[in-house]
Amino acid sequence: MKKTIVAAAVLSCAGAASAQSSVTLFGAMDAGISYYSATSSFYNNTARPVAPAPDVTRSQTALSSSGTTPSRLGFRGTEDLGGGLAASFWLEAGLANDAGLGAGPGGAFAFNRRSTVSFSGPFGEVRLGRDYTPTYWNDAVFSPFSTLGVGTNVVSAVGSNLQVAKGPGSAMSATDNYMRTGNSIGYFLPPGLGGFYGQFQYALHENVGQGNVPGTPSSKGRFAGGRFGYAAGALDVAAAYGESTAADTTAVSAAGLATGARLSEKIKTFSIGASYNFDAFKLFGELSHVRDVSRSTAPIAGVGALTTRESDKYKGGLVGVTVPLGAGLFKTSYSWVKFDNDLGPLATPFAPGRDASVRKLAVGYEYNLSKRTALYATVARIRVKDGQNNPAIMGAIAGAAATYASTGAGTSGYAPSRSTGYDFGMRHAF
Repeated sequence: MKKTIVAAAVLSCAGAASAQSSVTLFGAMDAGISYYSATSSFYNNTARPVAPAPDVTRSQTALSSSGTTPSRLGFRGTEDLGGGLAASFWLEAGLANDAGLGAGPGGAFAFNRRSTVSFSGPFGEVRLGRDYTPTYWNDAVFSPFSTLGVGTNVVSAVGSNLQVAKGPGSAMSATDNYMRTGNSIGYFLPPGLGGFYGQFQYALHENVGQGNVPGTPSSKGRFAGGRFGYAAGALDVAAAYGESTAADTTAVSAAGLATGARLSEKIKTFSIGASYNFDAFKLFGELSHVRDVSRSTAPIAGVGALTTRESDKYKGGLVGVTVPLGAGLFKTSYSWVKFDNDLGPLATPFAPGRDASVRKLAVGYEYNLSKRTALYATVARIRVKDGQNNPAIMGAIAGAAATYASTGAGTSGYAPSRSTGYDFGMRHAF
C-alpha cells in the first residue's frame, strides 16, 4: 500500500489550494542471493595453426538488489488547480540496498530514476526533466522479467551495451538515451481515447556552440522519439521509434577554424511489442531493429573530401509467457539479438564473417506472500556466437561483475561464449 501524506505542513504556504494537494511516499526494497558466471572460449581466425586453449570462466556470488523489482525511494505530489488542470512532481531515487548506498554515481543518493515536474489537463500531460525514453518501454513492458535481474530481456542488455559503448551517456548514467534521458521535454496523450495511448519526447543536448565554426554546436546527446499503442481488455500492443545522437563533431584547427573533417553517428531504434492475457496464461512478444549509423568526412589535399558511411544492425526479439500458479506466478522467456556488421562482405577465408548473435533463456517463479511482499527465484542461460566480432556490445552477461575474458580484436584469442546466473530473493513494496 502506498502511503499518502496530506501535505498540510509541507504545502501550508499554498493557501486554499493546500487542501487539494497531496504528497505520496513510495518505494520498494528488493534483495537476493545471486550467482553469476561468464565463460570465454578460444578462437583463431588466422592462417597460422594455434594450439587450442581451455575455456576461461569467471564467477561471483553476491548479495544483490533489484532482482525482480527496482529498489527505490520516491516522492510524488499533485495539486488540483481546478477545471481539470493539475500540477505534479515526481522524484525517484534508485537504491543499492545490499550495501546501504544510493544507486547514483559513486553510490550517492540521487533522483536518478526520475525527476520531473508536469502540467496536465484534458489536453494530456507536459512533463519536464529526467524520465524514461519512449523506446525503452517496449523492452520492459513486453517481457515477463522486464529489464531486471538475471532474467533481463537480452534486447535490453544489448541496447544498454550499445549506448554505453557509443554514448552520449551522462554524469548520472552511462546508459542515458537508452533507458532514461535528462533535459527532456515530454508530452503524453490524455486518457479516454478509446484505449489508444502515446507519448513523444525530445531531450536537449545543451552543448555550447562556437560561432565561427560551421556545424556547431554539436548535437551529441540529443534524443527524439515517441511511442504509440492500444490497450483494451486482454490486449496491449505498441510501437516505438527513437533517435539518439551518439556523435556530432566538427574538427577545428589550432586557430579554431573548421578543417573539413566531420563525424556524425546516430542510434536509430524501432520496436513493436504486444501482450495478450488469456487468464490461464499471458503471452508476450517483441521485435526490435536498431541501426548504428555513422558518417565520417575527411579532407584530402588536392582531391576534396572522402565520406565514409556505415550502418550496423541489431535485430532482436522476445517471446515469453507467465502462468498464474496458486499464489504465485511462473515466468519464462526466450530472447535474442543478431548483429549484422556493415563490413561483413569484406570477410576473408580465415574470418568467414564479422557478425555475431546472442540468445537467452530465462525461467522464474514469484510467490506472493501478500500484495506487497513476495519471494522469487530466477535462473538464466546465455549463449553468444562469434562474440569476438563485437564483444563489448554482444557480450551480454547474467551479472555485471563476472565479465568475459575478451581478447584478440577478432584475430585470435578469447571471445564471449556463455553465461549463467540465478537470483533467489525477496521484495517488499510500500
